[in-house]
Amino acid sequence: MMLPVVIDLAGRPVTVVGAGTVGARKVAQLLEVGAVVTVIAETVRRPLPSGVALLRRRRYQSGDLAGAFLVVAATGDHDVDDAIVAEAAARGQLLNVVDDATRSSFYFTALHRDGDVVVSVSTSGSSPALASWIRDRIAASLPSGLGVVAQRLSTARAAYHAAGVSTESLAWRDWIDAWVDDAQWVVRGPSLDDRHHDEGPRAGAPATTTGPGESSAVV
Repeated sequence: MMLPVVIDLAGRPVTVVGAGTVGARKVAQLLEVGAVVTVIAETVRRPLPSGVALLRRRRYQSGDLAGAFLVVAATGDHDVDDAIVAEAAARGQLLNVVDDATRSSFYFTALHRDGDVVVSVSTSGSSPALASWIRDRIAASLPSGLGVVAQRLSTARAAYHAAGVSTESLAWRDWIDAWVDDAQWVVRGPSLDDRHHDEGPRAGAPATTTGPGESSAVV
């Protein structure tokens, strides 16, 4: 069983072996989050995204994974993948073998992003298509502007922490509801239904206590 985690790859060295359709897609995902990507591929079947730090146009060789924090094997060659798996294991590196969940120590997930809000869906490598299907339906059900809400909550939390106030007992959920509605108003623009919008809590801050029988959520 896998434990979902979020990894900061900004500035970290990543090696991708193979540059076919899937390999190029993985390279694009890694570059998007700021990884320093080296690609090793004898044949580049499609243009790689700009930003690749190093492209070695040759077959994988033992020792190619030296210094990599994370490795992606996208060769489609079982024997080559075997060698990559062995080297990555010896070096203690995180490894994704494309289309081979049993030999992978991590998986890429189907992502939906809205600013700092990230929804990640995985089927533990069983079916990327199903993960994408679930991701799309979750994304369609979410309100717009959640990234804006996350930024407002971050600012509010920082202000409380700077004042030496614990955020553990704050009644965040009522304010999240209000701020989500507020963010949608900002994204879509005002309408006749929003005539009393300015009476809402846009300029407010979360209450510091919850009422009797109310639950609180920690952000």
